Amino acid sequence: MARPRYAVNCSILFTELPLLERPQAARDAGFEAVEFWWPFDSPLPGDAEVDAFERAIRDAGVQLVGLNFAAGDLPAGDRGLVSWPQRSLEFRDNIAVTLGIGERLGCRAFNALYGNRVDGVAPAEQDELAAENLALAGTAAGSFGATVLVEPVSGAPKYPLLTATDAVEVITRVERESGVTSLGLLADLYHLTVNGDDVSKAITTYADRIAHVQLADSPGRNEPGTGEIPIAQYLGELQQAGYDGWIGLEYKPSTTTPDSFAWIPRT
Repeated sequence: MARPRYAVNCSILFTELPLLERPQAARDAGFEAVEFWWPFDSPLPGDAEVDAFERAIRDAGVQLVGLNFAAGDLPAGDRGLVSWPQRSLEFRDNIAVTLGIGERLGCRAFNALYGNRVDGVAPAEQDELAAENLALAGTAAGSFGATVLVEPVSGAPKYPLLTATDAVEVITRVERESGVTSLGLLADLYHLTVNGDDVSKAITTYADRIAHVQLADSPGRNEPGTGEIPIAQYLGELQQAGYDGWIGLEYKPSTTTPDSFAWIPRT
């Protein structure tokens, strides 16, 4: 079997460095690919900010393989704009910016965090809006062979997508209502485990839907080997199921391990 291809999530790793220095740090650590959450303070950053971000990726000589659409204030608890009526226009305006960065840098996977439930808004109304917005993003991404990712998330009480089935139902709805087929499942082994999903069953059932994978161990959301998730088993199951894409390292380095990448076989 081919060895897994790992990409460093530079929004959660190397946080001791300024954001634009992290791609080079990933390269220096021996990685060829990186991914980011939305790296700007605004859904519509200025041209200079965008140019600086793209230059940092290019100068480091790494491939950008994953990028989030603007998702609100994550530290404050926001988890996406896709289904948020009051901020839907921000998401729609952000589509062109996000995909423009990705297209120029050769990125083909874009995570559209679904958004929390909003008090006073019917869930069905939010879900209808989400389907419309995902169709718009998917149509734009599909124009250059890219995929919009839908992700189950843990640790956010008002986030409605908890299992692989929850996300696939959204993807299927978009396909059925809009004919857009450029959406895929982001299978985060950490989030799925914490939410109580049957990860092995999800891999087997939705192998043809999995478009990107991320990992961290649990508890703690640290590197593999610090918790109880059988990550090596799941990676093997993913390979057996035919997944050969990038695997994003989306974990916080533990304070007890000098090298948070030591778990990766180097031979």
